[in-house]
Amino acid sequence: MSNSFLGNIIRFVVLILLQVLILDNINFWGHINPYLYVYFILLLPFEVSGWLLLISSFALGFSIDLFSGTLGMHTASSVLMAFFRPIIIRSIGSNKEYESGMQPSIHDLGFRWFLTYSLILIFIHHLALFYIEVFRLSGFFSTLQRVIYSTIFTTILVIITQYLFYKPSKK
Repeated sequence: MSNSFLGNIIRFVVLILLQVLILDNINFWGHINPYLYVYFILLLPFEVSGWLLLISSFALGFSIDLFSGTLGMHTASSVLMAFFRPIIIRSIGSNKEYESGMQPSIHDLGFRWFLTYSLILIFIHHLALFYIEVFRLSGFFSTLQRVIYSTIFTTILVIITQYLFYKPSKK
């Protein structure tokens, strides 16, 4: 079992526990909900095959749904985020070439690249999540406001987590 595989399993479990036990109980001003569990999808290595990316995202979202009682909202949002991930990676590009075993990170690809990458994917996730939650268009702009605020807050948490816990790859 490789260190990368074991590290991803540990990250998977820790992020689910952190989300379910702590972050699900946080709601700032009725608009901001942090969903740090998406960090798992963001940090998967570049060479992860499409089917494994989608299955992992499904398992992540399904686990959050099981503990939160949200009946597929997180599963659908996570799978959608995973579906768009390769497209976003190809479209924003990088000055560096993606190497085998490399994870999308600030240390390897730079702050601007990681911020753009995570902001777009977190926005896609939150857009799907919050509109599935309300399942109507009558409060379109108030829901969009929740999406934007939660995206910004979650992105800030992801960046802080990236600086606190991610070690640069040794070259």
